[in-house]
Amino acid sequence: MNAIARGLVRGTMSSGLVCVWVLLGVLALSGCRGGPEMVSAPVKGFNHTSAEIMRFTINDAGGPRILPNQGGGNEVCCSILPLKWTPGLQARIEWDKDPDPYGEVQRDKFGQIDKVAYANHSVNFSHHSAIIEIPEYSENVCALQVHFFPCDQVSVSTTCFTPKHPNYPDQGYFGIKETMKCPHL
Repeated sequence: MNAIARGLVRGTMSSGLVCVWVLLGVLALSGCRGGPEMVSAPVKGFNHTSAEIMRFTINDAGGPRILPNQGGGNEVCCSILPLKWTPGLQARIEWDKDPDPYGEVQRDKFGQIDKVAYANHSVNFSHHSAIIEIPEYSENVCALQVHFFPCDQVSVSTTCFTPKHPNYPDQGYFGIKETMKCPHL
């Protein structure tokens, strides 16, 4: 094969490869998806306990730290949900809590937390996880609201209303009282 013929064959093969790559790119961008259309939702937390929720995640999206019996003030972006709710839709919640959030931890002469004192305090920290159903929502998802309750129980809401609104569906959560003992669940 002469040099001109080799150049033509090589040019044909490289332009063929270019066509294959262009075709693959077009297919990737054309909307060939394996799953449902998704929407982002900010994450907000409410703590209905005397412990501090030091950190939490919902489907691996982080949530804000929540002091005892507080919450709703901070949102963290974002978790994702399918645009359309389907029965059986679940969320995996993980959280760490400090049962003694106001316990005194010694500091050194420079105001830094003493590592030994903190290690002694952190012995009582606990890690929890739960898989729960996400309630039905419309196409307007305003936030994923995670509620932490006594006895390491958790719930999720997707409402667009704030707790002070008369149509807020989770008003009863704010009246829950802690007991000294939790039943075995």
